[in-house]
Amino acid sequence: MSPNALCSSIGDSLPSLFRCTPAAGGGVRVRTPLMYPDGGVVDVFVLEREGGFTITDHGESLGWLRLQSASSRRSPKQNMMIRDVCQTLGLQLERGQLVLRVAAGAVPGESVLRLAQGAVRLSDLWFTLRTRAVESASDEVHEWLGERRIAHQRAVRKTGRSGREWTVDFETRADRRTSIVFLLSTGSRSAARRITEHVVAGCVDLSHLRETQPQTILITLFDDTQDLWRTEDFRLLEQQSEVAFWSSPERFERLLVAA
Repeated sequence: MSPNALCSSIGDSLPSLFRCTPAAGGGVRVRTPLMYPDGGVVDVFVLEREGGFTITDHGESLGWLRLQSASSRRSPKQNMMIRDVCQTLGLQLERGQLVLRVAAGAVPGESVLRLAQGAVRLSDLWFTLRTRAVESASDEVHEWLGERRIAHQRAVRKTGRSGREWTVDFETRADRRTSIVFLLSTGSRSAARRITEHVVAGCVDLSHLRETQPQTILITLFDDTQDLWRTEDFRLLEQQSEVAFWSSPERFERLLVAA
């Protein structure tokens, strides 16, 4: 089957948002409307093999996930979650690639969608990486606040101007000040900007707290124990909050107690 005929067959079975074009290495590439967490588009490739079709991501999903981690190796829990995704969607993992094979005569459109969903599910494991990094840093901050006898609560929910609820990492209370603290922590340089932009949105939406409660301030605490943040990240948040660094806890403490 020619690439154009294959694209026509796939296009007839998928919504118009899926765009099919001939691929440089043979077969066709289907650009899907699905995205990785950083906004990158999920592409799926369809190849004619042994009288049937092989649908694959050419390793892009696990490649994307690997770039988000400071470690080159996946944890046993992550490997188990990857296997669960493949089993649930009927996919195979071969040499780091998601693969699905369909017989000759079958319309591969449904299989393209299923493999694309698998790619998104794998990329969502990034959130487990980030959660673990934040929890570790959060535990350190929690212990530090306790040592200094600064009253605080963890994972406090606050409602923004928009009506959206935000989970802030800490709310601390001193005699003259209440502080709403976002903790920015990650093990991945490529994830740092996404985290910054998320926290900027949170600070903007919660800015009304400073107006209605004059003793309340917003603080963004960067876990800078690894050199992953850029000057632009700090500048973005300086406009919306008081910026502190975990490597300089003295300034953080002064902000909390209004010293």
